[in-house]
Amino acid sequence: MKSKVLIIALSLYTGISVAQKIKGSDTVLPLSQKEAESYMKENKSAKITVTGGGSGVGLAALVDNTTDIAMSSRKIKMDEKMKLQDAGRAYKETIIAYDALSVIVNPANKVTQLTREQLEGIYTGKIKNWKEVGGDDLQIVVYSRESSSGTYEFFKEHVMNKKNYASSVLNMPATGAIVQSVSQTKGAIGYIGLAYMEKEVKALKVSYDKGKTYIAPSMATAKDRTYPIVRPLYYYYLTTVEKTVKPFIDYILSAEGQKTVETVGYVPLTK
Repeated sequence: MKSKVLIIALSLYTGISVAQKIKGSDTVLPLSQKEAESYMKENKSAKITVTGGGSGVGLAALVDNTTDIAMSSRKIKMDEKMKLQDAGRAYKETIIAYDALSVIVNPANKVTQLTREQLEGIYTGKIKNWKEVGGDDLQIVVYSRESSSGTYEFFKEHVMNKKNYASSVLNMPATGAIVQSVSQTKGAIGYIGLAYMEKEVKALKVSYDKGKTYIAPSMATAKDRTYPIVRPLYYYYLTTVEKTVKPFIDYILSAEGQKTVETVGYVPLTK
């Protein structure tokens, strides 16, 4: 016990970093990994481990006190807040970046744009064939993240207007799996964070004004907020570890850290 106290004391008074665990959102994962890598190069004594699993997994780990920082691509839910409150654990929330949620299809698909209403129809199962939205006579194969994902929650709330996903929707454990599946399936559709975009898939233009204007996801349209599906990315941490995690979070929020945000493919806090 004395050694643990000594390590904490050293971290507070001599600047030596204690090992930190970061867990959660698959969307935030690549950004956190890159930021941690850069931070550890500048702070040789720092040891940061980053793992994914989904926003829900990260926030559950925060409740269980098995992570120092929970990464999330959605806001903390009321039941998660209550669990933390019941456990007597005060927490803080920090937005570290923004993300443009991109709707993707196979490059062989001739459809280039969809309205929010059409996306809702596809994901609720009302629209089943691409010919219903101007495409070929081809069954739509719908991919989604699994329910522990913050991206799953965000898409349901902000794109599907809080409607339920169809039972035919194929839930994938990670964003990379959606990219791979859509790239291999002509009739597929999925959604991913902008940073995960690859040439093997095609991003669709999206309309939130019933088809008057369609905007493609990009760094520029996310920055000026003309692209309609932009969301904040969060870090959650307990106030008891604030002194330990704050230097790393401050680094991400710094000019250098925010430059990394854009380099990796996310949207910095400053436009």
